[in-house]
Amino acid sequence: MSAPTDRPPAELSEPVGTGAVDVSGEAVHWDVPKEQTYSGYLDLARLLTAQHPRSPEHDEMLFIIVHQTSELWMKLCLHELRAAIACIRRDELAPCFKMLTRFGQIQRQLVHVWDVLATLTPFDYSSFRNQLGRASGFQSWQYRLLEFTIGNKNRELIAVHRADPAAYQLLDQALAAPSLYDESLRLLSRRGFEIPEALLDRDFAEPYVAHKQVTAAWLAVYHSIDAHWDLYELAEKLVDLDHRFQLWRFSHMKTVERIIGYKRGTGGTSGVAYLAKALELRFFPELWSARTSM
Repeated sequence: MSAPTDRPPAELSEPVGTGAVDVSGEAVHWDVPKEQTYSGYLDLARLLTAQHPRSPEHDEMLFIIVHQTSELWMKLCLHELRAAIACIRRDELAPCFKMLTRFGQIQRQLVHVWDVLATLTPFDYSSFRNQLGRASGFQSWQYRLLEFTIGNKNRELIAVHRADPAAYQLLDQALAAPSLYDESLRLLSRRGFEIPEALLDRDFAEPYVAHKQVTAAWLAVYHSIDAHWDLYELAEKLVDLDHRFQLWRFSHMKTVERIIGYKRGTGGTSGVAYLAKALELRFFPELWSARTSM
């Protein structure tokens, strides 16, 4: 038996000189410049000091972090979505599928975040709700940008963002640009499917209206999967995105119902009734109607 020693294990030892040694025998360097540290790389000094409760209530911190986390996930969704659209324009669907798959996993996180918020009781929320004033998730410009980019266009909804010129400009640009679904229909057309010209060259700021020829085109893809495998996979990725978005909306509605019942929202919406109405929206209507015809 070796003699006892007071020396701590390597992985727990204090840094000596320019570094220490971990259990694998590799050097661990501690003398790195500030901007190359974990904290510096992630800008944690700003990130972890961006929570500013307006009340002394314990649960307000939960409310703030849940919504800030959701905004970060939505930022990543937009990052993946823009890249996926660029791939569809180039007819490079393989990398697009990876991006849409990642988008789907982020959507899972956005759904589960409502489970965390649902630990907030009506009494907990009422203790600090007045501190929100008229602030509301309805005013999230990233959420609106996400809907516009996917394909749900509504010109009237950007008016609430006029006070934020940068956000308003981004929304105005997204409103006028072809959406994920518009680019998917353009791809179908390039592949030889009969998509009405009026849908390919239209005012993209206007809401998309379903067309029976588009349903027929998607049906042709589903009826000849071997010949159109990548388009078939694209169709299923889009349905998955739409499905998860509905789950997100539903979880949002039920969480709001659980916490505030049928009160009006802080931003002036009808609350649960407004969220329930949103459940009727479909980003890709022909992909759903085609299922009835198969």
